Amino acid sequence: MSAVDPKVGLLFGSFNPIHTGHLILAHFMATHTDLDAVWLIVSPQSPFKVGQELLPERARYELVEAAIAGNDQLKVSDVEFSMSKPNYTIDTLEELHQHYPHHRFVLLMGEDNLPGLPRWKAADRIMAEYEIYVYPRPGIEATSIASPANVRIVDAPLLDISATFVRDCVRAGKSIRYLVPAGVEKRIQEQRYWQE
Repeated sequence: MSAVDPKVGLLFGSFNPIHTGHLILAHFMATHTDLDAVWLIVSPQSPFKVGQELLPERARYELVEAAIAGNDQLKVSDVEFSMSKPNYTIDTLEELHQHYPHHRFVLLMGEDNLPGLPRWKAADRIMAEYEIYVYPRPGIEATSIASPANVRIVDAPLLDISATFVRDCVRAGKSIRYLVPAGVEKRIQEQRYWQE
């Protein structure tokens, strides 16, 4: 990471659980773009979601921690855990700026979310003040949305792996080897996540 004004990509998600697709994307962004690092922002439990399938936020944080161990360019963040809910991206960005005033933050966003961006809270500010790196998503056609100048389409690898598929495999007693890192698989087995 550069000593002055590091440029950090922010990858938001529930990571329920984190899987190889998340990790390849995060590592690709950290090593194939001008970013110095990528932080994985674990979103807390949404009050609007039925929570049976969603592990507690600290458990999901620990899975991410296990997944990225030994990779200095990836970091996990629990910044949203202590913030008021529901979380809005602009509020998280402001909170991060309070803690890291010299960092330049870049939003990492799936192509499927880009068309909805204008409806986000303080969307004008987000688009004016932050760069946004957009990565492809399975089954999504390349968008023709009129993108602001700060939106960059990144030709990242496309992996059609979902957390839902991983959870379904666990519940069915099927192997999740290579779908998740070994440390994540071990923790899921030890804690018997999604096996009740």
